Amino acid sequence: MLHQTLANDAPEAEPQPNTEDRVFLLLQGPHGPFFDRLGQLLRQAGATVWRCGFNAGDEFFWSDKDHFIRHAGSMQDWPQHLDRILVEKGVTDIVLYGDVRPIHAMARSAASEDELHFHVFEEGYLRPYWISYERGGSNGHSALLQIPLSQMRAALRDSTNEIHRPPAQWGDMRHHKFYGAFYHFLVLAANRRYRRYGGHRQISVAQEFRLNLRRFLLSPAYNFKSALQWRRYRLSGWPYTLVPMQLEHDSNFLGHSHFRRNSQFVDLVIAEFARSAPRHHHLLFKAHPLEDGRAGNRGSIRDAARRHGVAGRVHYLRGGKLAELLAHARSVVTVNSTAAQQALWRGIPVKTLGRAIYAKPGIVSNQPLAAFFADPQPPDPKAYRVLRDYLLQTSQVPGGFYSRRSRSHALRLVADMMLSADDPYRALAKGHVAHRHQISDREA
Repeated sequence: MLHQTLANDAPEAEPQPNTEDRVFLLLQGPHGPFFDRLGQLLRQAGATVWRCGFNAGDEFFWSDKDHFIRHAGSMQDWPQHLDRILVEKGVTDIVLYGDVRPIHAMARSAASEDELHFHVFEEGYLRPYWISYERGGSNGHSALLQIPLSQMRAALRDSTNEIHRPPAQWGDMRHHKFYGAFYHFLVLAANRRYRRYGGHRQISVAQEFRLNLRRFLLSPAYNFKSALQWRRYRLSGWPYTLVPMQLEHDSNFLGHSHFRRNSQFVDLVIAEFARSAPRHHHLLFKAHPLEDGRAGNRGSIRDAARRHGVAGRVHYLRGGKLAELLAHARSVVTVNSTAAQQALWRGIPVKTLGRAIYAKPGIVSNQPLAAFFADPQPPDPKAYRVLRDYLLQTSQVPGGFYSRRSRSHALRLVADMMLSADDPYRALAKGHVAHRHQISDREA
C-alpha cells in the first residue's frame, strides 16, 4: 500500500490517472448531505462520480440520480453486485465512511484485490473539531499503527508547516442527532425499493428510528439532569477515574477490541477497580453523546457495582462536557475512544483495552489494569505532542460532517486531498503538505 515507508527515503507514489479518467464510487457516508456535496466537487474537478445506495436514506441525500445505483438485494448479493459495478463503471476509487461495517469491509477487500484507491472518512481522531481522511483503512486498519513515533518526528522536523487550530466550536452535535433521526425515519417510512435491506445494526430499523427520535427529543432533559449530577460530583472532592463509554454498535469498538458488549467492558473495569483502586477513589462512567439506551449501560454499571461491592463509588453520567470532566479526573480508562486524546493532551494517564492509533509507547500506559488503578503513570508530553502535531498536519481535517458551516470548511480541503497522488502521511514525509489547516480569524 501507499503507506509503508514514510521517512525521507519514501518511494515514488503510484502513478495516478488524470482526473478525467478517475471514476469514484461512493458507498455509505455520514448521515446528511456531506457525500452529495463531496460528489459535486469531484465532478467539477473532472472526475466521474457514482453513488451506490442501500436504503432510502442513502438515496434521499444524493442529488445526481443519473449516477445513482441501487443495491436492492441482500448482504449475500453484495459482493457479486460490487464486482459488477467495479467492472462495468471502470471504478478507480472507492470512498466510504467507516471501513468495518460488512458492506464496507467487503469493499475494502475488493479494493485491495483490484488495487483500487480506497478513501476512508471517519470521525476525527482529535474530536470534536476535526474529521479524519485516510487511505487504505482507519482506526485499527489505519497506517498510523505501523508508523513509529520516530518516523513521525522525522517528518515533522523536515516540515516547515505551521499548525493552525480550529475555531472554538462548530455546533455539529445537534445536527448529527437530527440527521440520524431523519435518516432512520426515511429507512422506516420510504424503503419500499429496498425491502431486503437489513442494516448493520443488531436491532430493527423501527427500533433504531424510535431510539434516535427519543434521544433527540429528550436531550434538553438529559442535559439538565446531568448538570445537576456533575455539580454534586465536582463539589464532592472525590478522586475519580473517568471512563468515557463508546457506542456498543460502533465499528471501532466492535472491530478493534475483543469486546462484543459494553457490559463485558464494564464488568472488567469495575471488578479491577474494586480489587485495586484506593478505597476512597471513585469511578465515573460518562455516556457517549449519541447513547440511546439500547445497550443498557446504566443497568450494567449498577449491577456490576453491586456485584463487586462498590455501589457507592461507581457513578453513571448521562451527559456533561468532556473537557470539564477531564479537568478534574485522575486518570482515564477506555477501550479505544478518541476521547482519550483529550486526556493525553492534558497529560492525564490513559489505559486502553483495545487497538487505537494513539496507543504507542510512552503515550498510553502499558501497566496492567490493576497497577494502573493503584498508581497510573502519565504520558510523555513530548511523545504525545509529536503524535498530535503529526495528525494535525496529515489526516485531521478541520471541520465536520453535519452542520453547514463545519461541513463547508472540510469540503474546501478534502477534494484536493483525494485527488492528490499522495495520501496524507506520504505527503508530509515528502514535504508536500500545503498550509491547508489555516483558518482565518474571520471564519472563526
